[in-house]
Amino acid sequence: MRILVVGAGAIGGYFGGRLAEKGEDVTFLVREKRKEYIDQHGLSIESVNGSMQLAPKMILSGEKADPFDIILLSVKSYHLDQAVASMKPYVEKNTYILPLLNGIAHLDLLQDVFGKEKVLGGLCFIETTIGESGNILQMSPLHELVFGPLPSTERANLPQLKEVLSGTKAEIRYSDSIEQEMWHKYVFISVLSGVTSLFRSPIGPIRDDQNGQSVIQSVVEEVTGIAKAINAPVAENLQEIVLNKLQILGFQMKSSLQRDMEKNLPTEGDHFFGYLLQQKNSYTSSPVLSAIYSNITIYEKSL
Repeated sequence: MRILVVGAGAIGGYFGGRLAEKGEDVTFLVREKRKEYIDQHGLSIESVNGSMQLAPKMILSGEKADPFDIILLSVKSYHLDQAVASMKPYVEKNTYILPLLNGIAHLDLLQDVFGKEKVLGGLCFIETTIGESGNILQMSPLHELVFGPLPSTERANLPQLKEVLSGTKAEIRYSDSIEQEMWHKYVFISVLSGVTSLFRSPIGPIRDDQNGQSVIQSVVEEVTGIAKAINAPVAENLQEIVLNKLQILGFQMKSSLQRDMEKNLPTEGDHFFGYLLQQKNSYTSSPVLSAIYSNITIYEKSL
């Protein structure tokens, strides 16, 4: 199967690189500046799970190429519209689209544009960044990608897809309950991003402060309350699951949204918090989540 990875950034570059390292037919759809860098230096990944240097196939948006069987989509939510437009020429009847964005909101757009049968559910757990020299740095051993069919996904070619995505140095796992796994990660990331961006602090000092812990509890209750109110496929004990995960995070753990704010960059606030607040009904109270979202929107107006 031919694989197109949209972007060769920290996440797409890592998982696409691992698939290419295995020997799969991988092409990266990149911007001109990124292409120039990789042409000169290669796609370089420094990882505790094994470093590598590749000279991958690449195309620019609009460049002619045959359609692909799998499109791996890993972009920030505020780049999604541009990414969707650039992908269109490379999608055919049997193409699978595997998005790795955080959250849920992107699924509606992808299904509307490409058809519900083409869109898979997906998520990843990995700590990567682009280094100052343009290489990809994986900073902890965790490198898991999870994928699976949504209720409307065409399943005929799933066995072949599972075979293609297996056997890499990354941990790529198939899930029959991908929708629930996506929602659980969405709730967790929303809470972590919300409190760390609100307090401008890593999670540890917030946990250790009595009022900070109270805010964490409130956000968990509000976000899980919205998820359950809209009948999202979440576990009954989701609050307990999220709180337990937050308690075992490293003291200096920051969210990527908080790091974006520290760098004066746009954030995924609309994708995380705006979407949740749009979904909630009038019977669901969410004052702390609303304050978190206002904090983000006021920040972004200053950019």
